[in-house]
Amino acid sequence: MARVLVIVPFPMDAENLGKRKAQLRSVKLGPDIAFDFKAVGIAPANYVSQQDALLADIGILEAGQTAQADGYDAVCIDTVSDSGMSALRSVLDIPVIGPGRHAMLTALMLGERFSIVCMWDRWRPLYAKTLAELGLESRCASIRSADLQPNNQELLGGREDEVFPVLLEVATRCVEQDRADVIVLGSTTMHEAHAYLAERLPVPVINPGPLSYRLADTAIRLRLSHSKSTYPTPLTPRTDAIAAMGASVLTSEA
Repeated sequence: MARVLVIVPFPMDAENLGKRKAQLRSVKLGPDIAFDFKAVGIAPANYVSQQDALLADIGILEAGQTAQADGYDAVCIDTVSDSGMSALRSVLDIPVIGPGRHAMLTALMLGERFSIVCMWDRWRPLYAKTLAELGLESRCASIRSADLQPNNQELLGGREDEVFPVLLEVATRCVEQDRADVIVLGSTTMHEAHAYLAERLPVPVINPGPLSYRLADTAIRLRLSHSKSTYPTPLTPRTDAIAAMGASVLTSEA
């Protein structure tokens, strides 16, 4: 049985964690792979500043740095920001999948240009960073926002009638005005809107979270992982120091 750790980028209770786990329903995976969802202990309130990005990197690194020793075969990061991905790849040999970059790269397997549809315009720098790292600015037709502040705990539950039509309107503009061939959802917190949009749009709609689970499964089966030439192992690992940061946060909140 292969085991995959999914790191959820915010602390949350079991009920809200279940809403993240619901992403598994959108992808058919065999009985020989299991996914465990783990919420971080260190996190910003949201991802809207450089300080937030740093905290997110530290929190996801802390939550996943022992995944290989704990018997996991791969790690998925449950945020399109791909926070902590590079740091985890440096300390782990098992595949670490960031849904943001993999969604963009998959979009280019399906069309020439893609648009990113997001909830909040303040997330725009997250996408710009990944596009720049991948050199894909010219392949991104647009980044359009519904301008609705997200709820990283409750997701879209109870807001479907308000949010879904707005997202559809935004995505339609991406297709009709920006000439996007593919739509990428800008957050794993938007996964509940995927089926609604996919049924109503004339182009593929990529749901980043479930895509990352399928890619983790594929990497495990093909015995592939990231290159240590790109993500070299630290000369002096600081696993204990990073774990102590997490413990100090939990102690201060107790």
